[in-house]
Amino acid sequence: MAEKKLDCRGLACPHPVLKTKETIESGDITQVNILVDNAAARENVGRFLERMGYTVTVSEHEGSFEVAGSKALETSAREITPEPEEPKQTRKNEERKIAVLVGTECMGSGDDTLGRKLLINFVGTLKEMGSELWRLIFLNGGVKLTVEGSESLPILQELEKSGVYILVCGTCLNHFELLEKKKVGETTNMLDIVTALQLADKVISFT
Repeated sequence: MAEKKLDCRGLACPHPVLKTKETIESGDITQVNILVDNAAARENVGRFLERMGYTVTVSEHEGSFEVAGSKALETSAREITPEPEEPKQTRKNEERKIAVLVGTECMGSGDDTLGRKLLINFVGTLKEMGSELWRLIFLNGGVKLTVEGSESLPILQELEKSGVYILVCGTCLNHFELLEKKKVGETTNMLDIVTALQLADKVISFT
C-alpha cells in the first residue's frame, strides 16, 4: 500500500500521463494525487486513472487542478493492465484496422476555402470504408472539425454512433481555446495517439 503525489504543472502533453503511468506501475499504489495546470491535462490524467481502475476526484486550487485517484490494494495497476494485443502479422480472418489522422482543417493547398470543402467531403465519405474504419484522430487544426458549429460535426457524430472511436488532441483544443466546445470524440493525449497508430494495420494521414 502506497500513496504518491506528483506535481506535473508546466509539463506539456503527454508528460503528465506518462509520469502518472510510471508512478502507478512502480508498485501497489492505492492513492495518487497529481497536480496539473490545464483542463486538457486534467481530463487526460483522470481518464487514464479511471482506465487503470482508480476512482477519480478532481478539485481546483488557485488555477491548478488536483486529480486524485484511489483504489483497493487488491486491484493493483499490474493486475488490471491489459494483455498485449496479438501481433498484427499473426491475426487471421480479421478485417484491417484503419486509422485516419487529420491534422489540418483543409485538404491540399492553393485555395483554403476549396480545401475545407474537400476535407468535409472526405470526412463524409469515410463511412464507405465500412467496419475497417477503426480510429479517427484529430490534432492541430483538425480538432476544429469536432467542435460546435463545424459542418463535419453531424457526420462525425454518426460515425461515432456506428462504433468508430474518435480521438481529439486535448493540447490542440486548449491551444485554440476550443476544449469546452468539443462535441464529439474523446479528449486525448499523445500517448493514446501514438498507441493507436502503432496498433493500426494502416494509417491514412492528412497533416
